[in-house]
Amino acid sequence: MEKLSYRDFKAMVMDPHVPDSDIAPYLKAIPEASGPFAPRVAPDPDKVYLTAEGQLDIQSAVDWGNAISRWRRHQAFNLAITDGVRKPVLVSEGDSWFQFPLLIEDVVDHLGKDYLIWSLDAGGDTADNMINQNPEYMPNLQAQKANHVKGYMFSGAGNDILGEDSNGNPVIWKLLKQHVPGKDAAWHVDMSALNSALARLETDYRKMVRTIRSDPDFLRLPIFIHGYDYAIPAGFPGDTRNPEWESPHDKWLGGPMRQKGIADPVLQQGIMRVLVDHLYNMLESVAGNSAATRVYLVDVRNKLHNGSWADEIHGTSSGFGNVAAKFKEVIGRNI
Repeated sequence: MEKLSYRDFKAMVMDPHVPDSDIAPYLKAIPEASGPFAPRVAPDPDKVYLTAEGQLDIQSAVDWGNAISRWRRHQAFNLAITDGVRKPVLVSEGDSWFQFPLLIEDVVDHLGKDYLIWSLDAGGDTADNMINQNPEYMPNLQAQKANHVKGYMFSGAGNDILGEDSNGNPVIWKLLKQHVPGKDAAWHVDMSALNSALARLETDYRKMVRTIRSDPDFLRLPIFIHGYDYAIPAGFPGDTRNPEWESPHDKWLGGPMRQKGIADPVLQQGIMRVLVDHLYNMLESVAGNSAATRVYLVDVRNKLHNGSWADEIHGTSSGFGNVAAKFKEVIGRNI
């Protein structure tokens, strides 16, 4: 691969017609700066001549990968609108399942083949930030009235159940009991801690729905939510996943479980099923009778299998394609 000048690299990045897959080979992951739902990437100095301008560009962006990904998506959306592309318009807000910067074709990337999506997504974003601290969804939904917005997609809660807390520690550590031989997966889950986390999330989700419904034009706007899939903790014998953006590779699930004495991969995966199923139970309560509420829970459990997890939490490009196919099925029936 020929090493690029920063000018040529930047021109490629700034051209929304250039696919992410052409840019990805010139990037490197930054594992020491990455979180569970926050992969960090930057130009690879072995493949791009980083000038002072390049260094300034990267350092000026709090999160270069997310910033570039959002900008490219917005440019592509605006060009499509200008060119008169006739596809249903959606607004999306979410975490790294909806925006995994440049390295993986995520859910929104796949859905972009069938919809025009105004993306507010960012790897590492939390439900609390998206709904309470820095809400962007309402003004952006209202701005897309001009383009006849047909629906809103939301991906949140991952950090609250599978990710990291405000101190950067694995959340799962607080949700599990110390291992006791002979006890099943459900016993090892601290239901008091889990119910507390889910109650906070439910309050936030209901606030989001209530806020959207406060606009008379959005009383029947379809809202699409999901509850992730049964994540596979890393570090078991034969685990071939080796994501460049995460070190150690079992940092968020497998490692903390072993620290609790939970080393059996079957028990670990059973625990993940308990956690994810309870998240879905909460989201089902939020969605209620979808025919009346117009809130649709997209059930993507079992869409990712052993070979389609890129790390402990994210699908591969093909794995996320399976998730997107389920979204497309539900969206197609309800917009």
